Amino acid sequence: MFGRRKNSGAAQDAESETEQVAETQAADEDAAVRRSLPPAARPDGPWDISELHEPGEGRVDLGGLFVPGVEGMELRVEVAGDAIVAATVVLGDSAVQLQGFAAPKNEGIWGEVREEIASGITRQGGLIDEIEGPLGWELRAQVPIQLPDGKSGQQVVRFVGVDGPRWFLRGVISGQGAVQPQAAGVLEQIVRDTVVVRGEGPMAPRDPIVLKLPEDAQMVPEGVQQDRQGSGSRFGGDMGQLARGPEITEIR
Repeated sequence: MFGRRKNSGAAQDAESETEQVAETQAADEDAAVRRSLPPAARPDGPWDISELHEPGEGRVDLGGLFVPGVEGMELRVEVAGDAIVAATVVLGDSAVQLQGFAAPKNEGIWGEVREEIASGITRQGGLIDEIEGPLGWELRAQVPIQLPDGKSGQQVVRFVGVDGPRWFLRGVISGQGAVQPQAAGVLEQIVRDTVVVRGEGPMAPRDPIVLKLPEDAQMVPEGVQQDRQGSGSRFGGDMGQLARGPEITEIR
């Protein structure tokens, strides 16, 4: 009897391992299908410049992107070398970084980029959860960081992406917008309302779409506080003030 119970347990263990392997294979296959999905329709944006009659209405013209204006927000630009390659909208204790890239004409790259981001974060010891959110498939990540006191911690970040005609728009949501759904709605709408200007010139896939400052922009060094009363911005808040901000991550 003892021997029979032992064999039965071994059989159950083998069956459990087989089920786990099957579940892992199924999850990998599902992930592969998601990565190979063609660009989805964008009935609610983000928009290509060709899809709107007045892309500058209610938006800040940054050349490669028209970024929606929201009352009380701060707009920062991200610089790589001598080029402006991303814009970050800060709203209270939340932020969303927007960055446009060139993409193939008939093929989306968000699935492939999502896999690369996930691999990079897990190699650093972070955690990744791939879910279908309000903007489509996204990554919710716990990224290892060093806290001001020198201790190790984690930052919760959401990576969202949308494939468009010959372009890809990535958004990185951080702060309370990454952890509280009620704080994320405005940031998600900013992503949807963004207009991408890919241009007609030749660009290799994943080349960043270079941005420019508005003609009336005032550059403010990061960390400098200003009197925000009477800014005169037609977008409300302190939209007229642009500051260089930290780059959260970069895709090459």
